[in-house]
Amino acid sequence: MNVPYLQSILPIRGTKVMLDVDLAKLYDVETKNLNLAVKRNIERFPGDFMFQLTSKEFANLRFQFETSRWGGRRYPPYAFTEQGIAMLSSVLRSKRAVQVNVEIMRSFVKLRELLTSNSKLARKLEALEKKYDKQFKLVFDAIRALMTPAETRKRPIGFREWEEE
Repeated sequence: MNVPYLQSILPIRGTKVMLDVDLAKLYDVETKNLNLAVKRNIERFPGDFMFQLTSKEFANLRFQFETSRWGGRRYPPYAFTEQGIAMLSSVLRSKRAVQVNVEIMRSFVKLRELLTSNSKLARKLEALEKKYDKQFKLVFDAIRALMTPAETRKRPIGFREWEEE
């Protein structure tokens, strides 16, 4: 299976989730059928396993991915947490569902490892900053800029006046 699972994991409400539409593609079922299977077994999906996006969250998501207002679904998608995705294997009983669940769980583990290693690196950098004097401030600032996620490093569009130092 050559599917970029990691790119389908989104941070929503401070939790890493996957949307029903992405999961349906991975499981090779229609989104409608995936949601029907979940609704038939709703007791297996408490709020910390699955939730429906609010209209505002859905609008922000559509804006973020630049999807059309007129095409596609008209109601907010369901978001599944790691536990909810694991529970899907008991609802969708195909061999493909089992294989996809294993790969998705590996992706969540890999994502956790990446986040953990980045926070460890940040702590080590802080310790080094305290240890060394101001002459290395420029180096530390450059390293910190590289560690910052891309969306927070975007520069404003347009021209700016030249500033002399």
